[in-house]
Amino acid sequence: MRDVIQRIIATEAEAKQIVSAARAEAERIASDAQKEGQGIVARVRQEARREAEKVLEAATKDAEQEKQARLARAAAEIELQVRLDEASKQLVVAGVLRCVCGIGQRM
Repeated sequence: MRDVIQRIIATEAEAKQIVSAARAEAERIASDAQKEGQGIVARVRQEARREAEKVLEAATKDAEQEKQARLARAAAEIELQVRLDEASKQLVVAGVLRCVCGIGQRM
């Protein structure tokens, strides 16, 4: 009888060890999975940031090109509509320079 009790106690101790080892392994697996998940999230965020920067850069470039095209069309339209003789052109240039440069005297 004593032998049976000792085997039961040994079996219980072995079962506790197995459960403890299984818990430790489960915690390690969960920790590894969490670390891997964090790594994946970080990579996805970085990739999304790079993609957003590319989209923003392309949109900025397109906007700048559109702006330049509109300015060119407006300049062409103004040139078609406005005809100035040389004296008038000089007066306009002088006036613009005074305004832009803050010059108080006439050129």
